[in-house]
Amino acid sequence: MRVLNAGAAAQEVRLPDEVAADLVSNGTYRKVWLQRGEKQAAVLTIRANGFAAARYRIDFQDVMDGAALSIPSWSTQQILLTIGVDPEADRSAPVALTAAPSLTPPTSPQISPDSVTPSPTDRTRGNAFIPNLSVYEPIYAVYGPGTNTDARIQISFKYQLFGSRARMDRSPSLIDGLYFAYTQRMFWDVAAKSSPFRNIDYQPELFYLSPALPVSDKATISGQIGLRHESNGRDGAASRSLNMLYLAPMAGFSLGEDRRLTIAPRLWLYLGNLSDNPDIRRYRGNSGLFIEASEDDGLRVSASTRLNLGSGKGALTAELSYPFRRILGGGPDFYLFGQGFTGYGENLLDYNKHVTRLRIGVALVR
Repeated sequence: MRVLNAGAAAQEVRLPDEVAADLVSNGTYRKVWLQRGEKQAAVLTIRANGFAAARYRIDFQDVMDGAALSIPSWSTQQILLTIGVDPEADRSAPVALTAAPSLTPPTSPQISPDSVTPSPTDRTRGNAFIPNLSVYEPIYAVYGPGTNTDARIQISFKYQLFGSRARMDRSPSLIDGLYFAYTQRMFWDVAAKSSPFRNIDYQPELFYLSPALPVSDKATISGQIGLRHESNGRDGAASRSLNMLYLAPMAGFSLGEDRRLTIAPRLWLYLGNLSDNPDIRRYRGNSGLFIEASEDDGLRVSASTRLNLGSGKGALTAELSYPFRRILGGGPDFYLFGQGFTGYGENLLDYNKHVTRLRIGVALVR
């Protein structure tokens, strides 16, 4: 398959180890997994306004000559496949696939998706906007005994509001950078009777994310500006809520191979009524900093801070993760995830309380 770089500067693209694809062969529709070729580098360098070849393979028994393959997460177009095989080779082994010279739809008659029977568990059919959905903050579950919030769980996603424009080859527009995001952070008192969730923080937000701008061969800059609401869904004396307008410039640096460094300071203003927590500025401040050093398939270390320069109060969160399959020599497909927190306001309910927590667990996204 060929990957296009329509930008004015060369780019490095990280190729996943495997990718889901739709296969139509002899009138039958099914999901298959493509495996990155053994000799295919994990990082693909694509020259400006050019193409680069990416080799993936599939089990020989899954496909016949002339089968139509599409990769929904990359493109809605279909590719006609031919099979490259050594006549003396074991026909049960995975073989490399070669695509037609371009990614244009094949000219042979196409099989309508309506003419084949999809899997009853396939939720991608009829959901054209799934490619707009992606990860945002880390998704994890961690545990550290001895407190009233033993476990901490977080889920997070973002949704590109006009993401289908790019897939329709529309010209770039400012609205391409508009996103809705949602993060939910749960604090679980596992050891208590009935194991209640002591507090849940809800964080919907709307933001604009600018395209990454290369400033050198090893550095890019970007920026994010948004509106975020935070609340804990409680009433009475336990109610907490705030609204903020924030600005976060970002810079990314290549450290060679698949290693990189990200730095993102953040400034924010509180908007509207803070009557549920009138002195929260004193503990949260108006500024923060995020730093992350990572290897794509290895160790990742990150730290984020909040600080009020006037009161000297704030907080520090540090996270460390590593792929389980690198430790165990195989799955499961989780990250070993460690997290530490010290400072004020680990959650909204305790915004004015100083705590120190150490937890360990697993992450789906880091």
